[in-house]
Amino acid sequence: MTPVASTTADEEDRGAIGLSVIVPAYNEEDRLAPTLKAIRAHLQDGPAAWELIVVDDGSTDGTAAVVEAAADEEPRVRLLRTPANRGKGHAVRTGVLASRGRRVLVTDADLATPIEELALLERRMDEGAPAAVGSRALPGSRIAVRQHALREVMGRIGGGLIRAAAVPGIRDTQCGFKLFDGDKARTAFAGSRLDGWAFDVEILRFFQQQGWEVAEVPVRWAHQPGSKIRPNAYPRVLADLVRVRWHTYRRTASPARFAIPALFLIFSVFLYDGLWSDPAGRYLIDSNHDQQQWEWFFAATADNVVHLRNPLSSDFQNFPLGVNLMANTAMLGLSIPLTPLTLALGPQFTWAVVLTGGLAATAWAWYWLLARRFTRSRWAAALGGGFCAFAPPMISHGNAHPNFAVLFMFPLIIDRLLRLREGRRTTRDGVVLGLFLAYQVFLGEEALLLAATGLLLFTLGYAAASPHVAAAVARPLLTGLAIAALVSVPLVLGPVAWQFYGPQSYRSVLHGQTGNHPMAFLEFATRSLAGDGPIAASLSLNPTEENAFFGWPLVAFTVALVVHMWNRPAVRALGFTALAAAVLSLGQNIPLPGTDKTLPGPWRLLAEAPLYESVIESRMAMVCVPAVGILLALACDRLAVRRARSERESSRRVIGVAALAAALLPLLPTPFRTVERAPTPAFFADGTWREYVRPGHALVPVPVPSPTETAALGWQIDTGLGFPFPGGYFNGPWGPERDGFAGSPPRPTSELLRKVHETGEVPDIGEPQRRAFRQDLDFWHADALVLTDQRFTAALRTAVIRLTGDEPRRTGGTWVWDVRADR
Repeated sequence: MTPVASTTADEEDRGAIGLSVIVPAYNEEDRLAPTLKAIRAHLQDGPAAWELIVVDDGSTDGTAAVVEAAADEEPRVRLLRTPANRGKGHAVRTGVLASRGRRVLVTDADLATPIEELALLERRMDEGAPAAVGSRALPGSRIAVRQHALREVMGRIGGGLIRAAAVPGIRDTQCGFKLFDGDKARTAFAGSRLDGWAFDVEILRFFQQQGWEVAEVPVRWAHQPGSKIRPNAYPRVLADLVRVRWHTYRRTASPARFAIPALFLIFSVFLYDGLWSDPAGRYLIDSNHDQQQWEWFFAATADNVVHLRNPLSSDFQNFPLGVNLMANTAMLGLSIPLTPLTLALGPQFTWAVVLTGGLAATAWAWYWLLARRFTRSRWAAALGGGFCAFAPPMISHGNAHPNFAVLFMFPLIIDRLLRLREGRRTTRDGVVLGLFLAYQVFLGEEALLLAATGLLLFTLGYAAASPHVAAAVARPLLTGLAIAALVSVPLVLGPVAWQFYGPQSYRSVLHGQTGNHPMAFLEFATRSLAGDGPIAASLSLNPTEENAFFGWPLVAFTVALVVHMWNRPAVRALGFTALAAAVLSLGQNIPLPGTDKTLPGPWRLLAEAPLYESVIESRMAMVCVPAVGILLALACDRLAVRRARSERESSRRVIGVAALAAALLPLLPTPFRTVERAPTPAFFADGTWREYVRPGHALVPVPVPSPTETAALGWQIDTGLGFPFPGGYFNGPWGPERDGFAGSPPRPTSELLRKVHETGEVPDIGEPQRRAFRQDLDFWHADALVLTDQRFTAALRTAVIRLTGDEPRRTGGTWVWDVRADR
């Protein structure tokens, strides 16, 4: 690759001129004079200094004389000549590298797009885009004179092949009216290789690879007679692009492409090292009882699949009423595809795979989005992606809630929304978005609701920061969303109807007010390197709900970032999103630190709204994670890419790196803690239970399983879901209003045994209690009661003896009451 040297002023003069206009010309004697006159007349009205550079690409007519005549009248018109015809790409490169403007406009000599359209491109660049290109293919473009029908067909076919080969996402690469940031344009053209018609695509591809936005703007255009593009131009363009793409791939196929995903996976395995040492024998201690519940979800789903039963329900818990799995975030989008893994290696192994692989996949997905859309440096994207997956709130949910930790679909959804905003393939992108949304419903609906809320906040922030862009993208975005709804709603309608109206459905989840304390944002989480467990516990519900805890250094750094990059609308929108989500997460009543007073919180506006009434409001702080992650990626990208041109800039860069490290190092997560599981009693492990439980009947653990007594779920898994039992750990309806509640509604026997288990005291048990006991056995279709060794075993044994009137049998390490004779 040999860059063309600049033949004009020194480097320090660049930027003193506001606009450079580059016109490539080859045998344009007849058309050039009116073009130069029109451009000069338009630029005379502009306040900025300008220059007009015409590059004569080896013309054999009077093109040079026309330019020299114009230069005699206006000294800001300059002529550059090449000794031979090298092609349009070479001519444009020569002009761009000779330019000195802060912005560079490349326009054709026939002025098919009127110079007056420059204002539209300038507006987009004023809003932050490094490049704005005229487009004849967007809604709103106006074509005054069309080409011959055959040329249009060839253009469409060629354009489609060009997009597929090199620049996906840009509809019209060949319109000869493009405005660039001057420094970025000179950087791009200095490294360009193509001299022919394909130079546009090479430059636009370079911009995309660098993460520099290329904004397409609908413009007026009219076909001009005398076009030099011939039928063989498109094959030549494609051949050039294939060659350049192969060269680029070989040059850019750095180890980072493969090293970064591998590092995410290695780090995720490191965090779950204790679990991987023995998936069947180790337990995440901070998960409370959730790990047991999730393993049961995986086992029950696999059992439904292999027996061709309804995957939305199971009656192995809460027998005989059952559990609505769709209403219990069973992550059917993973548990169903992973059925072979669950059957082969057990649900405990699936649990470890989902957590470990889920966090790594989430990090990779965010990295992919950031590298594709936001940053030039892959390592900057890796830092942002790593934060989005391993931030304190994510690690907290990584203990027990894969539906909030496995979020790899959201970067894909956001990318598709950004495609819709561009308005190129609205139908296709809308269909794909609809499929993505439908799949996410089967991974986690509450996470989807929070993400939608965050995207709405970002949209509002961006609309306020850049109303012109918001107005321009509103139509394709809304159209695409409508198409997505038409695709996704039919796919999820049946399962969602089952969730809200099927057996064991409920209206909303009862959880009280659970907003974050304001100080939680400034402190460190339990599993963070600088974390303090007691402090985190005092500011959160439990270790699985530490939804803030970003630490004061990162909060301060994020504020400084937003202020420093305030001129970028996206940064202002991200800052607004993070702030609004944080305030919403404080709940209905915001405590004032250091006092016993509270202020009304904005969550009151959402607390009773449909769907939001079931949300734990502190989880809104999770919306801050991707907003802050993208800001960190942008900051790191600026530090990684910008070269220090002075000692002062070098010092600023060192300070920036130090501040970034100080903000993030305290938040590095430490490995999850695990403990050894209690062994499964031999009564279940060796199959003795089969002697006591008939098909279609239940085994009743003592006390009856509940959200705080979940050992029976593990016993049931170890028997291959051989028997059902009453009670359990799930969300189900409670009371006449069918409010959501963890566990089954209490029955007289389950309540009696619960109190004995909690207090160790046996209440008076007479005929009323025994009659209720027999009614409960009938309701549960119970064949046996089983008591394992635990706290207050003697008291529980006494209570059951008084209820049954029989002594138990000791077998397989358990006490067993055979109640089939009473059935």
